[in-house]
Amino acid sequence: MRFALQIGWQDAHELRDTAQEAEELGYSVIYLPDHIVHEGPERQRSPEPAYDPMVQAAIIAQATKRVRIGHLVLCNLFRHPAVTARSLATLDELSGGRFIAGLGTGWTETEFRMTGIPFPDITTRLRMLDEALTCIRGLWCAAPFSFSGEFYTFQDAELLPKPVQRPHPPFLLGGSGKGLLRIAARHADAVNLIAATGKAGYIAMSEVGKVTDASFRAKTRFLREEAGRHGRDGRKIELSQALFTTMITDSPDATRGTADTFGRMLGLGHEDVLRSPLSLIGTPDECVTELKRRAREWEIAETIFSARSRDVVRRLAREVLPHV
Repeated sequence: MRFALQIGWQDAHELRDTAQEAEELGYSVIYLPDHIVHEGPERQRSPEPAYDPMVQAAIIAQATKRVRIGHLVLCNLFRHPAVTARSLATLDELSGGRFIAGLGTGWTETEFRMTGIPFPDITTRLRMLDEALTCIRGLWCAAPFSFSGEFYTFQDAELLPKPVQRPHPPFLLGGSGKGLLRIAARHADAVNLIAATGKAGYIAMSEVGKVTDASFRAKTRFLREEAGRHGRDGRKIELSQALFTTMITDSPDATRGTADTFGRMLGLGHEDVLRSPLSLIGTPDECVTELKRRAREWEIAETIFSARSRDVVRRLAREVLPHV
C-alpha cells in the first residue's frame, strides 16, 4: 500500500516545506484540491484560502525529486479539456514524469452559484467528464486529434509538449455514484471512493454515514464488473481511500471514546466508525492492524491522509506506516 498526503491550504513557502518534509518522511504522493472556495459538511464555509492548484503543483514539482504529484481532483467544469491537457502535460514535463491526472465532475454548488459558472445537473456533468477524458487522452496520444461530441469539438488538433509518461499519465477519478464508476470503468487507472456529493452539490453528514465497510465493498464489485463489460481487467484499476479524519490515540479506551463521539454524529456504531473508509482512529498498533485489514480485504492500493497537523503527519510516518 502506498501512502499519500493531501495538502494545498498553505501559502507557497509552507507548501514547499511541507512537500519536502513529506518526501523525506517517505510519503509516495502529494495531492492538491481544486476549489474556488473550501466547504465542509453541511455547506460550512472554510476561511482557508483556495490557491491555484496548477501553480501549487509546479511549486511542488520544483521543490521535490521523487514524490509523485496529482490533484484530488481537478474540477472538469473549471477548464476546457485542451487547457487541462496542456497544463498537465507541462507539469508532467516539469516533474520529470511524476504526474497523476486526477479529475472529477465538480460538486461544490456554492462555487458555481457565487461565480456564475454554469453548473449542470449531475447526469450532464458525468457526460461532460466522459468526453473530456476521451479528449485529453486523444490530445496526449494522437497527432492530429479530431473529435466531435456533445460538448467538445476538436479538428486536427495538436498539443505540444506531450507528457513525459507514455502513453500518458495515469488517470485518477474521484467520486462515488454508479455514473462515475461506469466512467471510471472505461477510463481510470485508479479510483478514489468518497461520500456522495455530486447530485446534492454539498457534503451531507447523512451521506458520510453511508460510506461503510459494506458500501465500499459493493462499489468495488460494481467497478470491477463494469470494467469487465468493457473488456478491461477490473483488478488492474487501483483503489484509494481518502481519510478525512485521522486521529492517533493513546489507548484503546481513548479509541473507543473517540469513535463513539463520531458515531453519534454519523448515526453509526463505534465499530462502523473504526472501519469507515473515511477515517482512521486508533493507537499506532490499532492503526497498523486496521490498515493491513483494508489492504487485504478491500484491496486498497493507496491511502491518502488529509491530516492538517504536521505532528500527525510525522507520527504516522514514524509509528504507523513503516509497519503496514
